[in-house]
Amino acid sequence: RDVTGVQTCALPILIELSGDKLRARAEAERAGVPVLPGAEVASGTEAKQTAEEIGYPLLVKAAGGGGGRGIKLARDPDELDGLLSLARSEAGAAFGDDRVYLERFIGAARHVEVQIAADEHGAVVHLGERDCSVQRRHQKVIEEAPAPTLEPATRNALTVAAVTFARAIGYRNLGTVEFVLDADTGEYF
Repeated sequence: RDVTGVQTCALPILIELSGDKLRARAEAERAGVPVLPGAEVASGTEAKQTAEEIGYPLLVKAAGGGGGRGIKLARDPDELDGLLSLARSEAGAAFGDDRVYLERFIGAARHVEVQIAADEHGAVVHLGERDCSVQRRHQKVIEEAPAPTLEPATRNALTVAAVTFARAIGYRNLGTVEFVLDADTGEYF
């Protein structure tokens, strides 16, 4: 906390947090922001146990990276075996961090990002949202703002969740909080 009583987070910690998907997930959970079911896995046995809890299909994702690198879709236990080592190898080569985690795959996913701005006094505002669902190889190709056909209640829930998360980690800067929306159920994570 700073002298005003506002919880703040030093820039190096925020950079580390944004680069470590497992830590960001844990912080979001702590803030009460919904995250997709998932967990870090260190072995094939652990991966199979976690996959049974999450269910198939699921994503194998790099913990320390982004840009679509190290993401693999596993539809069944046989696919998971091969993809786990492939994702770990790709993550290690790309990010110097071979940790991976499993996460529920949403087939009818929309990717919506909320822009935020936060200052050192604890003020956090959202600057609207954009839909980044048009992707190629897990990398956004088109960003459309505001997100089309987004229900007003969902738009409000996303912007509130983004501001809540930024406040919870003491964020200070301009940034983006990314969400996955299940187009079939309306749930967001």
